[in-house]
Amino acid sequence: MTPYKWLTQQTAATRLWVLASVSAGFISGLLLVLQAYLLAHIINAAFFQHIPRHELLSPFVLILVVILMRSGLAWLRHYLGFQTSARVRRQLRKTLLDYFSATGPRGLANQSSGALASSVLEQVEAMHDFFAHYLPQMSLAVLIPVAILVVVFPLNWIAGTILLITAPLIPLFMALVGMGAKSVNEKQFKSLARMSAHFIDVLRGLVTLKLFNQSRKQAQVIGEVADEYRQRTMSVLRIAFLSSAVLEFFSSIAIALLATYLGLSFLGHIHFGYYHHGANFFAAFFILLLAPEFYLPLRELGIHYHARAQALGATEQIMEVLNTPLVQVQGGERAIPHSDAINLQLKGVSYAYPECEALSDVTLTIDAGQRLAVVGESGAGKSTLLHLIIGFIQPQSGIIEVNGESLHDLALVQWREQLTYLGQNPRLFHGTLRDNILMAKPDASQKALEDVLNRAHVTEFLEQLPQGLDTVLGEQNFGISGGQAQRIALARAFLKDASLILLDEPTANLDQHSEALVLEGIDALAKSKTLVLLTHRHQTLKSMDKIVVLEEGQIKEMGAYQSLMDARGALYQLLYSGVIDE
Repeated sequence: MTPYKWLTQQTAATRLWVLASVSAGFISGLLLVLQAYLLAHIINAAFFQHIPRHELLSPFVLILVVILMRSGLAWLRHYLGFQTSARVRRQLRKTLLDYFSATGPRGLANQSSGALASSVLEQVEAMHDFFAHYLPQMSLAVLIPVAILVVVFPLNWIAGTILLITAPLIPLFMALVGMGAKSVNEKQFKSLARMSAHFIDVLRGLVTLKLFNQSRKQAQVIGEVADEYRQRTMSVLRIAFLSSAVLEFFSSIAIALLATYLGLSFLGHIHFGYYHHGANFFAAFFILLLAPEFYLPLRELGIHYHARAQALGATEQIMEVLNTPLVQVQGGERAIPHSDAINLQLKGVSYAYPECEALSDVTLTIDAGQRLAVVGESGAGKSTLLHLIIGFIQPQSGIIEVNGESLHDLALVQWREQLTYLGQNPRLFHGTLRDNILMAKPDASQKALEDVLNRAHVTEFLEQLPQGLDTVLGEQNFGISGGQAQRIALARAFLKDASLILLDEPTANLDQHSEALVLEGIDALAKSKTLVLLTHRHQTLKSMDKIVVLEEGQIKEMGAYQSLMDARGALYQLLYSGVIDE
């Protein structure tokens, strides 16, 4: 599918808005013809027919009414165009976000978050002028000139012919200039995506860059990238101004040609073009007033033509994102009854990425209410195991059963409602602390909220915040420490009261005090619940019912903590080698 066809398909749900915008513009065009007629009539009557001024009061008042009506229609047209654009852009962003949600963390792992953010923000926003102005103007560029020709041809066929012949020149040169604009816009958006990705990467590694004294060098690189983007932007603007100049030039030449013919015919040097009477001032002046308005819709289309090129350049990038194959996860429709704890069984589960095999023939039973720890070196398959349980990916062989039901047959949305995930870096969003916790259960009572705040030890630092629960948190947990963010996320998990708790290094990078409080909170959270914990902390393993040691995607050993340590097998070796922290 071509980018332009894909773009026009996005307006399927807003066709009535587009039609209303075109109708407002067309009615305004018809009123413009009436305005020109009234003006020509007034001047002809006053200067050539010597009609008293008081008898021309009605046409004057009518002109004022027409001007007011055209002003209202111009506002309405822009309002309808904006509404069309807003609805399409909202739908496009929803499509992109739904795609990100459907592909999950594994599908997005190899894509730059900066480039993805650019596609949702800048590239979707770049389509505004296309839907708000260019698309309705395409219809008006045909309808209004045709309406003017219908008026002009009965008055003078030569004038009508001049307008008809010169009209196609403007779209022709507009298309010629637009070909170059489309190519430049595509390069500009690719440059913007690369710049966004590079900037995000630099921000994430800023601490490391400072440690190695490379921050100034990277600042220079960012400056060079930004300057390259500036030059590309100026080249786009240069082409846009060039296209406007070309259109103005040819429309001016056409109007001058028509004015020359009308002037010579009025002076009596040309005697053809009129039908049953010779040249007269009213007809000539009326046609001359309509000539600029005949080319105006075409010129406006040319002015907005760069919006088409800009939108096509952005569409190329968005289609590239949406055409990336999804990591197919197909859930069923069967609902799983809510239970206090979940029983999980993995039977011969295997999963491989293109570059390596993550899990191979894993068979594991996690009883309801059991606390299971999964340990192993990086790349052993721990995160893949967690993603399989959540349903981000599906086993390539084998089966996962939830309370005796195949996970493949369960409705994934309902399944995920019964589990809670807590990772190393909890996701808190811009909003109040209260809003972040209530995301788990928006209708929770104040008593329930206070209860989870106490159980997650959030009350310990709550009084230190300037506005308590109504303190606004920034993006990326700005304004609070890592331990505080983890306890807020823990409070959210308490409020959800899920049956299955999945933890991925929840105490990593925390100080001893915060770690102790988070572990105490997890211990309270996991009572009578099923818990799966990925960890490298030795102290955490002692409280687990069962420990699974993964090595190269296979279960190396499994059992209770003390028995595995006494056997001095894989777990003991991980502790001895430092993979598991003391």
